[in-house]
Amino acid sequence: MYNFADRMKNVKASDVREILKVTARPEIISFAGGLPAPELFPIEPIREASDAVLRESGRVALQYGPTEGLPRLREQIAERMLKKNAIHTDIDHIIMTAGSQQGLDYCGMLFLNPGDAVVMESPSYLGAINAFNLYQPSFLEVPTDENGMIMEELDKTLTENKNVKLIYVIPDFQNPSGRTWPLERRKQFMEIVNRHDVYVIEDNPYGELRYKGEYLPALKSMDTEGRVIYLGTFSKILAPGYRLAWICADKALIEKFALIAQAAVLQTATISMMVVSKFLDTNDLDAHVDIIRETYKHRCDVMLDAMDKYFPPEAKYTRPDGGLFTWVELPDYIDTKAMAPQALDKLVAYVPGEGFFPNGGNKHCMRLNYSCMPDERIIEGIQRLAEVIKANLK
Repeated sequence: MYNFADRMKNVKASDVREILKVTARPEIISFAGGLPAPELFPIEPIREASDAVLRESGRVALQYGPTEGLPRLREQIAERMLKKNAIHTDIDHIIMTAGSQQGLDYCGMLFLNPGDAVVMESPSYLGAINAFNLYQPSFLEVPTDENGMIMEELDKTLTENKNVKLIYVIPDFQNPSGRTWPLERRKQFMEIVNRHDVYVIEDNPYGELRYKGEYLPALKSMDTEGRVIYLGTFSKILAPGYRLAWICADKALIEKFALIAQAAVLQTATISMMVVSKFLDTNDLDAHVDIIRETYKHRCDVMLDAMDKYFPPEAKYTRPDGGLFTWVELPDYIDTKAMAPQALDKLVAYVPGEGFFPNGGNKHCMRLNYSCMPDERIIEGIQRLAEVIKANLK
């Protein structure tokens, strides 16, 4: 009998990763994963960047490098964060990670002891829930509305619970709901967290994927006390296969993250960082992101139009201004996890909603992704899913 650590009792398979095993079948119309559209990957420019790196600096690219990451790439990230997020920073406040998921793990490792509380939106990103679960915290869920986390409820939660170590939020096109916090709510949030003296993880994988309205400043841009830990990534705007992301935080925190990285992985892959840096130097990333945004906006519109046409009135869903997801709420008596095999029988996949709630419940919800399917498959999939939903109505 294996004698595992107590923390393994909380670890369970990701609902998304398990579903993706099924959706690998080509006949499945998948609304399940949060995958970028592979036909939009800039393969030829990346090949050219890879060739140039190996030709010009091959021995450096294949060697170990600094734990914090390639200085040039961190400079480029700092420049982009100022341009896109109104965040003034520099390379001393940035460390590279193998995807934002590693950043979440590092945050849990740095801050959480068993029994510490993590505040999250309800619902929230299941990957963050799973990452923090390793460190055996309790979860405090703050209710949300169409504008994201409700600030009065957050203030109440922090007032009533003195063992909160972290607040985890996705203010832009949240996973799973697709909702975005308005500017006034962001300002209220920073006032509350400053008053309660608590650290914040601002996860922003989708912020550049805005289809409608104006870009809003990141929470980190309003951070006057060094309490916001910002997670950014190239996965949604370039290619997830490089597993390149970053943490931007107070310098003292970056030093701690570097110690964790030295113990865990030594560093992020040198060649991945050098290729992406070369790509940024020789290509227009903004033009590439524009193509992604245009494609996803179209597919989002196609899905919402199909849902308007085929879904029953009992189904309520969000209308995101960006990102990859819409969130569906069905009558309380429907269990979307129990319903998922019925959808798979019709060759349609989605992610049941319960896994997005840290403390469970809310079995009547589901997350739908629209980034990876062409128009005709989106329409056909929504039609089939609508039939399944209607069959489960009382």
